[in-house]
Amino acid sequence: MKALVYTDTNRIVYRDEPDPVPGPDDVLVKVEATGICGSDMHAFHGRDPRRVPPLILGHEVAGSVVSGTDAGRRIVINPLITCGRCAYCDTGRSHLCADRELIGMRLAGAYAEYVTIPSTNIIGIPDSMNAVHASLTEPTATALHALNLAREASHRPLAELNTLVIGGGAVGFLAALLLRAYGCKRLVVSETNPLRRESLVAHTGCRVHDPINDPALENDSFDLVVDAVGGGVTRAPAMAAVTPGGIFVHIGLMDAKGDLDIRKLTLFEVKLLGVYCYTPADVRAAAEALGSGLLGDLSWVETRPLADGAAAFDDLDKGRTAAPKIVLVP
Repeated sequence: MKALVYTDTNRIVYRDEPDPVPGPDDVLVKVEATGICGSDMHAFHGRDPRRVPPLILGHEVAGSVVSGTDAGRRIVINPLITCGRCAYCDTGRSHLCADRELIGMRLAGAYAEYVTIPSTNIIGIPDSMNAVHASLTEPTATALHALNLAREASHRPLAELNTLVIGGGAVGFLAALLLRAYGCKRLVVSETNPLRRESLVAHTGCRVHDPINDPALENDSFDLVVDAVGGGVTRAPAMAAVTPGGIFVHIGLMDAKGDLDIRKLTLFEVKLLGVYCYTPADVRAAAEALGSGLLGDLSWVETRPLADGAAAFDDLDKGRTAAPKIVLVP
């Protein structure tokens, strides 16, 4: 099969690879679309020690099953593989399983014509659903999971909160769309890329903020702050912006640099919520939201052939695209 392979730092090669062979509990999936995730970009830059080249990356997948009793079924993949037996798995929090694994990390991913996955990790979608739209299920589930945690921690409905999203990449963009769908009217998205700021205005209608050139946002003014970048450069303004008693949701994993204002966190009872991935229920809800049109026409997504994947990675790296999400199609 043809696949896009991470071979070295800043190097992705389109080449022939052996066809994957499903194990006894796996199915073989013909890939229809796979999105480029920020974590794939971290690997591309050589910043993820868990992703060792040569490796087929990619975990945001839509496709169809070609083996087993589900052959012919159109599906999205829950790429998070867990043990299914521990206390976390038993209580619906399988994303916290100590034995969790993710395709495209140590296991071969889906920047390829085919990928294998345990049969328990497939979720059916309608035959009519656009594969590119369906491939957004995984990042949508991440954003949805984050907002569900914020909702549980909030004294008021999310629609009533003055909200700041930091980062207009796919997860931040999808969080903004979900917040709009929930009725949130006081929403600001902070994004450095001018092309993405234009896309945010066009597709979410929210207020955008340029953290480099615009005046700083007012301190202690946002009930909910969602950091979808997760770097030292964003954690400091996120903590500064959150109001006393407010909620700081930390999703991104750009780096571990910088300090966190623990004094403010303590004295003002700021709720700090770490977010990792999603539950299986989140993945199903995300697929349904995308299929129902809840998040709009999704015309902000850019599609490219898998064979041109190296150029797509380079364009994302250099900030040359307005699209917060590029989806590769075999």
